[in-house]
Amino acid sequence: MLPGKSQEIILIVTLVGFLFNISWVMSPVKVKESHKGGNKNLQVFILAGQSNMAGNGGVHRQIENGVVTNLSWDGFVPQECKPNPKILRFNAAEKWERAHEPLNYGIDCLRACGLGPGMAFANEILKKDPEFGVIGLVPCAKGGTPLHKWRRGFSPYDSLIRRAKLAVKNGGTIRALFWYHGESDGKAKNTSSLYKKNLDNFFQDLRSDLHAPTLPIFEVIIPYPKEPFVGPYIEEVRAAQLGINLSNVIKIDAEGLELGPDGLHITTPAQVQLGHIFAHAFLRFNNFPFLNRYVLPFNIFS
Repeated sequence: MLPGKSQEIILIVTLVGFLFNISWVMSPVKVKESHKGGNKNLQVFILAGQSNMAGNGGVHRQIENGVVTNLSWDGFVPQECKPNPKILRFNAAEKWERAHEPLNYGIDCLRACGLGPGMAFANEILKKDPEFGVIGLVPCAKGGTPLHKWRRGFSPYDSLIRRAKLAVKNGGTIRALFWYHGESDGKAKNTSSLYKKNLDNFFQDLRSDLHAPTLPIFEVIIPYPKEPFVGPYIEEVRAAQLGINLSNVIKIDAEGLELGPDGLHITTPAQVQLGHIFAHAFLRFNNFPFLNRYVLPFNIFS
């Protein structure tokens, strides 16, 4: 946490089991209907940000003289991330297909995509509520992109808006945005000092362009990195993220999630954990929206 850096009151909420045994007022959709033209019950979630949202779980880096010379994914897919006929992915060709790891393949990376939180999130939602319906995941993350690129007229932002609109062109509802971003902006004073203003603009522009003024946004508060990653202004970025004061922005503090050897990317187990956090936070928000101003520590659902 950041004592003195934010006026946000951080509340550690204790949740009891009944929060997860919820009933939804919506009709489930059969799996075969998800591939037809009218997907009116498709529950769509956007996943955007940098490389930790794109997915680097299980990605190994060969570093020589401080430079990454080779990337490879170990191919391990935990049970929590296995394909499910009720989970779809909006692929790079902008077509719905059965979702599988690596979820962000073709969107941002080809050779060395790894695991992100998306599949673990969707499987956990269906585990808690088997009648939820078909989940459509729209991966839009771009590794290494600074926040000033996530604005109108720049590829990461324009691509997100286009993909989100196309994803529901034939039916469906955009339920939330999951956002994990900030590490690269913590490398320099100029980017970190503008982070709060740029993030506020991004969230508001996105809601405006999607015609969804109350769209729930689940914002990850980035964890402190470790060596060898150098981010001298990470604390300023965290303070900016904590300082966002918009309705329906739910903050999840990722401090404490396991980091890999590069000191930046969270591991496969941590990605699974984050996916579960997203799922529980989404269910919690839909039942208790008045709590959305509080920051959730990553281990609240452990």
